[in-house]
Amino acid sequence: MLDERQARIDLAAAYRWAVRFGLNEGISNHFSVALDDARFLINPHGLHWSEITASGILVCDEDGNVLEGEYPVEPTALFIHGQVHKACPQATCVMHTHMPYATALSMLEDGRLEPVEQNAIRFHGKVAYDDDYNGLALDKAEGQRLAAKVGNNRVLFLANHGVVVGGPNVAEAFDDLYYLERALKFQVLARSTGLPFRKIPEDIVDQTVEQMGGERETARLHFEALKRILDKEEPDYAH
Repeated sequence: MLDERQARIDLAAAYRWAVRFGLNEGISNHFSVALDDARFLINPHGLHWSEITASGILVCDEDGNVLEGEYPVEPTALFIHGQVHKACPQATCVMHTHMPYATALSMLEDGRLEPVEQNAIRFHGKVAYDDDYNGLALDKAEGQRLAAKVGNNRVLFLANHGVVVGGPNVAEAFDDLYYLERALKFQVLARSTGLPFRKIPEDIVDQTVEQMGGERETARLHFEALKRILDKEEPDYAH
């Protein structure tokens, strides 16, 4: 059973580190954790991620009712996260950002994450793309359309918009978010030279994917290290 208190602490840590890594945008974007089939934790609309604490995170349902918390839920957060949690039960944690390099790729015609670097290879075969930008996600139908695109994938690129990352817990979802942005940074920098990518043979890509089987434990260790830093430098996050 999900430990709600721990999920709140982990989400608060993820918000704080998203700010430190430059993955956030103003008071927009959203991270959520499903508590059960009907309720999920999500950041309150109106707070900067650098000031969010564990106790201040909202509990809401897919209809937008705030069950716990003092702030409203942002409408697009409701429709994206509510529908992804409902359609993709493997995505206990869902993270949506407009982080710079992921968003840059989403703006390119036929923009795709190429398996030409080690961080990118970890996502090989686990990424989906929505190539149709439909404006803001302000109704269930659009949320359902995006959720269908996610499917069983860990990453969905939203055309001209950003990215959605889903995982079984906050640590693994945040680890994917971090390394996805790293992979895309390298790809955008390489593209900026105007030179072609040095391709990696498909059999080596597949071999490398198999070699990365221990990434779940690495994700846990990475996130625990990040929380230890916050415990020293921003301990209020866990309050």
